Amino acid sequence: MQSAVNPAVRKEKERRSVWRRLMAQKELQLMVLPGILFLIVFKFFPIYGMQLAFKELSVTKGIWGSPWVGLQHFEDLFTSPAFGTVMYNTVMISLLKLVILTPLPVLFALLLNEIRSSRLKSAFQGISYLPHFLSWVIVGGLILTVLGKDDGTLNNVLMAMGFISEPIFFMGTPEYFWPILIITENWKEMGWGAIIYLAAIAGIDPEIYEAAKMDGANRFQQMLRITLPSILTTIVILLILRIGYVLDAGFDQILVLRNPVIQEVSDILDIHVLEAGLQEGRYGYATAVGMFKSVIGFALVWGSNAIARRFNMGIW
Repeated sequence: MQSAVNPAVRKEKERRSVWRRLMAQKELQLMVLPGILFLIVFKFFPIYGMQLAFKELSVTKGIWGSPWVGLQHFEDLFTSPAFGTVMYNTVMISLLKLVILTPLPVLFALLLNEIRSSRLKSAFQGISYLPHFLSWVIVGGLILTVLGKDDGTLNNVLMAMGFISEPIFFMGTPEYFWPILIITENWKEMGWGAIIYLAAIAGIDPEIYEAAKMDGANRFQQMLRITLPSILTTIVILLILRIGYVLDAGFDQILVLRNPVIQEVSDILDIHVLEAGLQEGRYGYATAVGMFKSVIGFALVWGSNAIARRFNMGIW
């Protein structure tokens, strides 16, 4: 009878096998390496600092030597006079963006897919992607130029057409602020958000469309009965991931566009962290808010994924 292979020898062979597979895919591994380094530096290293949520930071003692305060920072957050306002604004803005902005990239991808001219399709794609690469500082300047009260482009057009008799202070009217957030984010991100859906559409077997044509289905019926169901899993997965960021209402966007006049509708959790945490040097408090957001986000992703799995969809 053949003797058993030495465990050390077997382990060495497995190690060499893994190394050979890695070297055979070295180009792909090099492409993945920057993403791995990004996760390590910006996602895993900061975990060490999460203990600040339960400590009062002492600059001289460092994070590890700072004294413990237990759940004091969380108690300060939940009893803060601003907590109710910032939570309401954060959740409402996020839910509005979730409900309104989630289907628009899907619809845009479906419409782009129906364009038969490759040049025209590429032109529309390029134009729609461009705003994504502009920072919110630049976009905010454009928005303030268009919606400004004095010599704002929109006010000038409306007054010239006789719709209004005096300029409207769009950026100083609370009722207009949330619609402005939704419209501007959609303009900036809709084209970029459609990329994944276009990639999913490209993976659909063309023979399915040919069979549908032979059965008499027109292009709208093909889109409704073939394209949309085929990318439904992708839509659900991206929706689940977006639900996890329900407490992120768009810090960069709101920070650029807000002003003291509309403070009551523009104060969100991240703005509260900036003002009450970082500017006042309350780093433990800011860390506690970040942990609170992470826990809520994880719970929402877990729960929404559990619901999606009942329909044979989901992330895991």
